[in-house]
Amino acid sequence: MHGPVESAFRVEWRPRAELAAIVTQWRELTSRAVAPNVFYEPAFALAAMPVFGADIGAGLVWSRGLPARLLGVFPGRVERRRYGISLPIFVGWTHPYAPLGSPLVDATACDDVIAAWLAHAGNSDELPKLMLLPYLPVDGSLASSFDRALARRGGSHASFARHARALLAPPPPVPSPAKAGEGWEGVDYLARAIERKKRKELRRQRNRLADTGIVTTLIADTAAEITSALNDFFTLEASGWKGRARTAARLQPEIMKFMTDAVRALAAEGRAQIIRLCVDEHAIAAVVILRSGPTAWCWKIAYDESRARFSPGVQVVLDATQMLLADAGIACVDSCASPDHPMIDHIWRERLTLADRLIGLEPGGTLRFRAACALETSRRSAIGAAKALRDWRRRR
Repeated sequence: MHGPVESAFRVEWRPRAELAAIVTQWRELTSRAVAPNVFYEPAFALAAMPVFGADIGAGLVWSRGLPARLLGVFPGRVERRRYGISLPIFVGWTHPYAPLGSPLVDATACDDVIAAWLAHAGNSDELPKLMLLPYLPVDGSLASSFDRALARRGGSHASFARHARALLAPPPPVPSPAKAGEGWEGVDYLARAIERKKRKELRRQRNRLADTGIVTTLIADTAAEITSALNDFFTLEASGWKGRARTAARLQPEIMKFMTDAVRALAAEGRAQIIRLCVDEHAIAAVVILRSGPTAWCWKIAYDESRARFSPGVQVVLDATQMLLADAGIACVDSCASPDHPMIDHIWRERLTLADRLIGLEPGGTLRFRAACALETSRRSAIGAAKALRDWRRRR
């Protein structure tokens, strides 16, 4: 039996193979999403699915009017034995190349769309009564809508792996007569973010780099330019530690194809660019920027390690920072970096707080939910201990 919220929408589950059929509606939803997520957009997601999404599908929430509008996309997979026992759980879809789990939800009906999806999963015989949504922002409209929807149905939730990563989202400048109409300038932001001694050292390195050749910064943002710029990125990545570890994209054909397809598809929509730092037209650093609405992601970076004395990775990030801050269409840029990153944390001073949210759909904090919390805690403790042991052995 369906409740009133669920009955106001049409909710369904579609496997991966059937998602290409809704690309038009899916793409339209991205422009209305309360929390943009480029990794869940069709241009990126459809390219990633053959590599990272063989067993995923998506919960879809549609309006009941005609023509029906797609109002929610909740990608994920059903894991039958996450804890080694028969305790099924729906896990939101993330992977090493997509570190964000915000579902796409229409901003005009966010609370009701989330409530409809949770009600559908809670009433379905095919979907688990537990959900784990990785890399979900702790703050913001989406998080608040989940809180309200869960409170309305009496559901339970708990957070794991809460952490913060670097974000470029400076507050608006304080208005003054001398700067009327002006916004943030990259130089001003960097002067506030980076201590004077470090700025002086970076300028010295830039000058020494200029002694080796003509230094230019190039932006590739068309489909034709992106192909050449991506090749530079792959070459730089393979020349460094990732190449030695055999994890560079150029050494993994399926990863290289996915990245190429995704970035080119986004570039065709005007939502990808690659910024390269060059010496005599030879790329020595490259950063890949992805965009969705007012949000951008500093997705990947690579640099020539043989020129490490000039800090080429930092230099290209400084150039990218100034360009991004000068773009009036961008409100914030997610670094996609690990917490406490030794480089970007000292340049981008704002923070995006994320957590893995475990949700129990049954009212009242059931034994099933409490067991999942205990098992998830134990699982993460075991993984942490294994990583600590591995790191200890490497240091010996």
